Amino acid sequence: MINKIKKLIPRKLLRKILPPYHFLLAWLSALYYGFPSRRLIVIGITGTTGKTTTVSLLAKLLSDNAYLSGYSSTTQFNDGRKEWLNDRKMTMPGRFFLQQHLSRMFKNGCQVAIIETTSQGIEQYRHRFIDYDILLYTNLYPEHIEAHGGFLNYKEAKGRLFSHLKRCKTKYINNDNRVVLKPSSLQKTELRKLKKTTIVNGDDEYAPYYLSFWAEKRIAYIDLNLRQEREWLDGEEAIKFLPRIVKFEKLFSGAEGSDFIYEDYRYHLALLGSYNIINSVAALSIARELEVDSQALVESLTKIQSLPGKMEKIEEKQKFTVMVDYAFEPKAMASLYDNLQLIPHNRLIHVFGSCGGGRDIARRSILGSMAGSRADIVIITDEDPYDDDPQEIIDQVAAGAENEGKTLNVNLFKILDRREAIKKALILAKPGDLLLITGKGAEQFICVANNRKIAWDDREVIREELKKIV
Repeated sequence: MINKIKKLIPRKLLRKILPPYHFLLAWLSALYYGFPSRRLIVIGITGTTGKTTTVSLLAKLLSDNAYLSGYSSTTQFNDGRKEWLNDRKMTMPGRFFLQQHLSRMFKNGCQVAIIETTSQGIEQYRHRFIDYDILLYTNLYPEHIEAHGGFLNYKEAKGRLFSHLKRCKTKYINNDNRVVLKPSSLQKTELRKLKKTTIVNGDDEYAPYYLSFWAEKRIAYIDLNLRQEREWLDGEEAIKFLPRIVKFEKLFSGAEGSDFIYEDYRYHLALLGSYNIINSVAALSIARELEVDSQALVESLTKIQSLPGKMEKIEEKQKFTVMVDYAFEPKAMASLYDNLQLIPHNRLIHVFGSCGGGRDIARRSILGSMAGSRADIVIITDEDPYDDDPQEIIDQVAAGAENEGKTLNVNLFKILDRREAIKKALILAKPGDLLLITGKGAEQFICVANNRKIAWDDREVIREELKKIV
């Protein structure tokens, strides 16, 4: 109904109306649920990639070490009592849902709330009236550029989260790691003050921008394996920010996981992909700021074996490897391809698509080109077309693969129905092959025209189809 009303309002007038409308909803929702974020340690995680994995890793690390954590992420929700897959097809949910979710976390005994905070959510004031304590920035590169009207707007949208930190109320926690609401002056002397903290990936070129915002404490983590110049660490920029530098070093990555050094402690990570070392370091940096013991973190990280929709293997006794991943953006896809080399395989068969709704149209042919050059067999299918023509999206992606030498109906297939595309890949797969299905991960819907959502889970569809052929 609301979307129909929006279409009736002239665009210029709508642009003026929407900001106060979103702001008012944010305030009303927080008021209705009693401003629950004031009773929790709130951690916001933003960036282009790595957010969801970092949320999941951090929640597991904290909950294993005296901090019961609830969270909201692209793939899952957790209210401290139960965990369920994100069934809303929205990384940062609507204000009333989010405030209610925070309220449930508190009632269920959580000390910490972890919120994957997106630029589009920030544009709609979903972060307002949430009192954050620690903000983490992972990285930044072009995504949803059409929606923001340019890369600069995208960067600045995330910047508004960091400027918001100064508005957030100061909190004090007791020995049970719980926020004490409105402590007296005498109580404050016995409590631990939570410093408003920003933690950034120091190897990202936009680190100085996000470090430039006010914070009581600033931290940058850097990779000792990288030989890139970090001029801002040595020049006048570093003097302005005075961040504390924490260092990590990748030791190796293989089919059994990765080992790395972080602040003089050696960690083992079972998750595949060297980029998950960086996600782990991000989560560890937050955990250490909450004074979790380093040796305890070493043991906790080792326990984490998998995350839903993130290089997740699907096993139904088949003689080839099937893997599902959420990656849908060129840089994330490139990292995924690189890390697949760690997994022994013959041919690589890749099933994927690209989003509609005007989302990053330029990347469609780029994704096709990448798959055309890296995969042996490419199958282009539907993903989340929204109001765009799904066949047109498929054709644009396939054009990139054809430019890399792929031949239609030989090693390149265009199959509109996603189930049929997956079935085709399973039929083509031979013993020792690696079948990769990307773009959806653990998502629970496909978004189509007129704001409709079709129930969907790549992993369940794969299992259903595998059972027919195994």
